[in-house]
Amino acid sequence: MSDQATRLRQLVGTSQGTAEKKEYAPPSRGSFLGGGNGARVMAITSGKGGVGKTNLAVNLAIALREAGQRVLLIDADLGMANVDVILGSVSKKHLLNLLEAGTELSDVMVHGPYGIDYISGGSGIEKAVDFSYEERQLLQQKLSGCGQLADIILIDTGAGLGKNVMDFILAADEVLLVTTPEPTALTDAYAVMKAYSMYASVPNLKLVVNRVYDVQESREVVAKLQQTSERFLHMSLECLGYIFEDMGVTRAVRSQQPFLAMSPSGVAARCVRGLASSVLYGSTMSVKRGWKGFLKQIFNFSH
Repeated sequence: MSDQATRLRQLVGTSQGTAEKKEYAPPSRGSFLGGGNGARVMAITSGKGGVGKTNLAVNLAIALREAGQRVLLIDADLGMANVDVILGSVSKKHLLNLLEAGTELSDVMVHGPYGIDYISGGSGIEKAVDFSYEERQLLQQKLSGCGQLADIILIDTGAGLGKNVMDFILAADEVLLVTTPEPTALTDAYAVMKAYSMYASVPNLKLVVNRVYDVQESREVVAKLQQTSERFLHMSLECLGYIFEDMGVTRAVRSQQPFLAMSPSGVAARCVRGLASSVLYGSTMSVKRGWKGFLKQIFNFSH
């Protein structure tokens, strides 16, 4: 375990420089709106692309909807529009259209298939970040109504340690970190854990291990990351669950359908329903900042 932790730390230190504190200034906290009211805000992130983060976000949203929750999915992987692709849906307007005069929340919110409401990040957006203070204020104002429209808001962030990704995960009440058992995925997941541990005032990070072949493999991955996190980051890491390798997932992606809809009895679908149950009943549910607090932190940091 010591060798594994040392290797992870060495790899992170040499290849993941964006995790260093000097290269990132976290959002200023200030006072938060909403208190203990409003939707539960959960960011879904990963250290690298290709680990199934967006696929999990979409299918988890469907599973939570099946469980009776009002769910809003926001594609914050700006410029990619992957939620659109997986749902097989088309958005006429996207998140940044809210900066336009006359465009309101109802104009960008899509009542998508499977009972999921979502807001697309848009495709090919060049101005994905670097908002002015006035633009942040406008987005915060127009997005504030989301908290009354959903019980759970899932934020599908970009992968890696970009500034916009860190802003989103630090503003959320809870963070789901998605990884696979591959060494590169684990190293990049550790980089996210390291950066998150530096800046999160009250860390609330949970792990999801995707594409495992058996439960023992998942347990080994979790044990490595938990021990590394506790020893070197002094941060506890809870595992929300795992998702088995399932060829039905690949077929669903090619068909532009969520695998929960295309293969509802498949092993991956059963795993995601188990994750939804863990989200809802696995621990005491509480809303620390709520949706308005999330918006205030995202759009009101130093300008």
